[in-house]
Amino acid sequence: MEKLEHIGIAVKNLEKSNLLFAKLLGKPHYKIEEVPSEGVRTSFFELGGIKIELLEATKVNSPIARFIEKRGEGIHHLAFEVTDIDKSIQDYSEKGFTLLNDQPKAGADNKQIVFMHPKSTNGVLVELCEDNSQTKKTT
Repeated sequence: MEKLEHIGIAVKNLEKSNLLFAKLLGKPHYKIEEVPSEGVRTSFFELGGIKIELLEATKVNSPIARFIEKRGEGIHHLAFEVTDIDKSIQDYSEKGFTLLNDQPKAGADNKQIVFMHPKSTNGVLVELCEDNSQTKKTT
């Protein structure tokens, strides 16, 4: 892992939450993006080199909708930047961590992502993310 890339926060209403976080952080969000495959609409803030990602469900059966139904609004995940997501998937699997998928998928903010199951990370949903604009190594 290179660094903490962002903190994901599940919200019921993205517009209201954008206003709240803009007031809290003293700056507006810089991007809103929808990820249809995940049933989510995201908004990003940047503060001190770390992003805060607000996540609003766009489908009633999406992971964010289920999270909010069970736990309410709040911190959903911690995302860590990796330089090679395929190698990270292999390495963390070998170390005994349970990954929610064995292949990376497209995420928001031009990232390839994979999540670790919270049962293998002391109840914290951990996301590994690689910037899509990085040059991939060929093997």
